[in-house]
Amino acid sequence: MDMLTMDIEKEKRDESGKALPVDGGVQNHPKALTQDADLSEHEDHAEEVHLDEDDHKHIDYSNHSKAELLQIVKDAAKENDFKKFERILKDLKPAYDEMREKERQSALQKFINNGGVQEDFEFKGDETDVAFDANIRLIRDKRAQHLRQEEEKKTDNLRKKTDLIEKIRVLVDSPESANQFEAFKELQREWKQIGPVPNAQAKTLWANYHALVDRFYDNQSIYFELKELDRRKNLEAKLELCARAERLVDLEMIKDAIRELNELHQEFKHVGPVPIEEKEQVWNRFKAASDAVYAKRDAYLATLQQELGKNMELKAKLGDDVQAFASFTSDRIKEWNEKTKEILDIQKRWETVGGLPRSKAKDVNKKFWAAFKQFFNNKNAFFKKLDDERDQNLKLKTELVQRALALRESNDWEKTSNELKVLQQKWKDIGPVPEKHRERIFKEFKEACDHFFAQRRGQHDKEEQEQIGNLQLKAAVCSEIESHAANGTATTGLLKELQDKYNQIGFVPRKDVAAIKSRFHEAVEKFVNAIPSMTEDQKGRLVLESELHDLKNDPNADRKLFQKEQNIRKKITKVENDIALWKNNLEFFGKSKNADSVRDEFNEKIKTANEHLKELKQQLKLLRTV
Repeated sequence: MDMLTMDIEKEKRDESGKALPVDGGVQNHPKALTQDADLSEHEDHAEEVHLDEDDHKHIDYSNHSKAELLQIVKDAAKENDFKKFERILKDLKPAYDEMREKERQSALQKFINNGGVQEDFEFKGDETDVAFDANIRLIRDKRAQHLRQEEEKKTDNLRKKTDLIEKIRVLVDSPESANQFEAFKELQREWKQIGPVPNAQAKTLWANYHALVDRFYDNQSIYFELKELDRRKNLEAKLELCARAERLVDLEMIKDAIRELNELHQEFKHVGPVPIEEKEQVWNRFKAASDAVYAKRDAYLATLQQELGKNMELKAKLGDDVQAFASFTSDRIKEWNEKTKEILDIQKRWETVGGLPRSKAKDVNKKFWAAFKQFFNNKNAFFKKLDDERDQNLKLKTELVQRALALRESNDWEKTSNELKVLQQKWKDIGPVPEKHRERIFKEFKEACDHFFAQRRGQHDKEEQEQIGNLQLKAAVCSEIESHAANGTATTGLLKELQDKYNQIGFVPRKDVAAIKSRFHEAVEKFVNAIPSMTEDQKGRLVLESELHDLKNDPNADRKLFQKEQNIRKKITKVENDIALWKNNLEFFGKSKNADSVRDEFNEKIKTANEHLKELKQQLKLLRTV
C-alpha cells in the first residue's frame, strides 16, 4: 500500500475511532463535510470550460500558393502556440498536399510520356516541399518537447507535494506547540505554490492532502481562534475572486473571459476553507458569476452560428455566379483581361465573407474554386500560344551566358566586376524563358558569375592579409618612435629616417587606418618634444612637416591640404588683427600715469605675436611646397 492510499485509509475513521464506510472516503468524514472542508460538491464539479474548436474561423487555403502556405507555417514555427498551429494545420495541410499531389501526377505523366515506366518513377518535390516538411517537423518536435517538459514538471510537482504531505503528516502527529499553526500555514502556502501533478495521481493526492488538513484542524482546539481568523482571510480572498469573476462578463473577448474564469476556478479551489455559515453563500455568488460568463459564451456561439449560416448563403451565391466563367472562351487578349478583372472582383467579394460551418465548407469551397481554376486554366492555354517571346528571351540570355563565360577568368577585378553587374541587370530585365530551359541556363550564368567573384574574393583575402601585416609593421615603427622619445634619444635625422620607414609600408585594413594614423602622429609629437635645444616654433614646424609628409600619401590629400591651409590662414588673420589692435591701443597710453609700463607690456605682446606670425607664414609657405 503506497503512502497516498495509507493517508486516505487512515482518515476513514471518525473521532471515536469507528471505521467509516470504505466507499465514503474522506468526503464522508464528519469534519470534512461540516467544519473544515470548503470544497463543496459544486466546486468538485467546477471543471474547466473550453470553446469548441469550431469556434475558430475556418480559413480556406485552396487559393494560396505553396510559397504562401510555407510562409504561414514558418511564421507559426516562430511561436509556441501549439494549439493554434494544430488548428491552422487542419485547414492548411490538406490544401498543400493536394497541390503537391497534382505536381506529382503531372511529373509522373511527363515521365511516362518521355518513355519512362511508372514503377521507376520517383518524385522528390521541390525546395518548397522540403522546407514545408522541415518546418512541420520542427513545430511538432517543439510541441513534443514542450509536452515532455510539462510532464517532467508535473512529475517533479508530484514529488514535491508527496514530500509536503509527509511533512504535514509529521506535523499533525506531533504534540501541540506555540508555532505549530504557523508551520502548518507555511506548508499550505508551499502546497499552493506548487503547480499541477499527473492526472493519474491528482485525485488521490488531493484527497490525501485534505484528509491531513482535516486531521490538523481537529487537533488544533487550542488555536481555534487562529483557525477562524484564517478562515476569515480565506473568505476575503474568495470574495475578491467572486468580484473578479463578476467583472469578466464585461470583457469583449469571450475567449479571454473563459480562460481567466478557468484560472479563477483553480484559485478558488486552492484558497482553503471559509466559515461554515458563509460557505454556501460565497460559492453561490461565485457560481452565479461563472454562469453569467457561460451564458454570454452560449449567446456568442449562437450568434456565431447565425453568422456562419449567412456567410454560407453569400458564398453559395458567389459560387453560382462564377460558374459561367468556367466555360468562357475568346481569341482576344482584351476580352480575357476584362473577364479576368470580373472574376477577380468576385474573388474579392468572396474573401470579404467570413468563415463557413465546417460541415459544409468543403463543398461550397470546392464548387467556387473549381470554376475559378478552370477559367484560369483556359486562359493559360490561350496564352501558351504567345511563347515565341520566351523563345526570344532564351536567345538573349544565351548570349549573356556566353559573355559571362568569356569574363569568368579575368583578373581585371574592377572593370570585370562592373561589366558582370551590368550583365546581371540585363538578365533581370529580360523576361522568362521556356520552362524546360530556365533552370539550366540560369545555372550556367550563375556559375560563370560566381566563379569570377569567388576569384576576386580570394584576391581580396590575400590583400587583407598583407594589410594586416602592414598594420603590424607600422605599429612596430610607432613603438620605436615612442621608445626613442621616452629614452631621450630623439634627433631630427632619426625622425626623418623613421618617417620614411613608416611611409614606405603599404596600406592597412580600412577599419584600422584612423587608429594607426592617430598613434603615429601622437608618437611623432612626443618624439619632437623630446628633441633637446629646439624652440617651440621649431618643434611646431617639425611636427607640421611630418604631417604634410604623411598627407602626400593620403587618397584625400588635396582636400586635407586645403583644410590645413585654411586653418593656418585663420590663425594668421587672428594674429594680424591682434597686432593691429594692440598697436592702436598704444596711442591711448601717451598721457597715462603708468604709460611706460603698459607700453612695454604691449610692445612685448606685439613682438611675440610678430614672431608667431612669422612662423605661421613659414608654415604656409612650407604647405605650398607640398
